[in-house]
Amino acid sequence: MNDVILTATGLRKTYMMGQRAVDVLQGIDLTVRRGEALVIVGASGAGKSTLLHLLGGLDAPTAGEVRLDGIALFALGNVERTRLRNQQIGFVFQSYNLLPELDALENVCLPAWLRHEHAVARGRELLTAVGLGERLDHRPAQLSGGEQQRVAIARALMNRPRLLLADEPTGNLDSKTGGAILDLLWRLRQEAGTTLVLVTHDEHIARRGDRVLEIVDGKIMQ
Repeated sequence: MNDVILTATGLRKTYMMGQRAVDVLQGIDLTVRRGEALVIVGASGAGKSTLLHLLGGLDAPTAGEVRLDGIALFALGNVERTRLRNQQIGFVFQSYNLLPELDALENVCLPAWLRHEHAVARGRELLTAVGLGERLDHRPAQLSGGEQQRVAIARALMNRPRLLLADEPTGNLDSKTGGAILDLLWRLRQEAGTTLVLVTHDEHIARRGDRVLEIVDGKIMQ
C-alpha cells in the first residue's frame, strides 16, 4: 500500500432541497496511486466537484471515509484537518478564487503566510515558472483569465503539496489558453512528483490522464 496516497471508501453525500433528499454521491470507492494523474469525467451535475471537495476535506461526506496517506480526514478535528489541507493538498478551482485586494505575489504567498513562513522568494520562483515573473504586482482584475488561472496554480503549489486537486481548471478559458494551462499542470506535476486528481467534462482533457474514471449520477462506472 506504499504506492497509494489517497483512498475513498463508501463515500455518500446527500443534500436537502426543502423536504426532499438529493443523493449527489451514492457510494464512491476509489484508490489513487502516488504520482499518478487521475482524471474523473462526467456530465455537469454528475457529482464531480462534490467528490473533489470531499477528497480534499473541504466538505464532509454524509457517509464513508477519505484517507490521505492512511490518515482519515474526517476523524480529524476542524483545526487539524485545515492544517493538513494547508500542508499536504493544493487546490485549483475553475473560478480561480483569488483575493481581489491582493496582487499576484501576495495571492501565491498566502498559503505559506498562514503557516507563518517567509515565502516571497518561492512565490517569485513559482510565478516565474508559470510565466508571470513580470506580473508580480498585478491584481486579479488586471490579469486575463489564463493569467489568473496560472496564479491559482502557483498558489496551489506554494506549500509543495503531495496531492493536487483541480476542478475544471480550463472551464473558463479558450482552447489555446486551456491547453497551455494543462501543459503547465502536467509539467509541474512531473517535475515535483505531485499526485494529480483532475475533474472535467471534456473528453479531450481526459485523454491526458494516466487513468480515467467516469462518474454518472453519483456513482463511479466500472
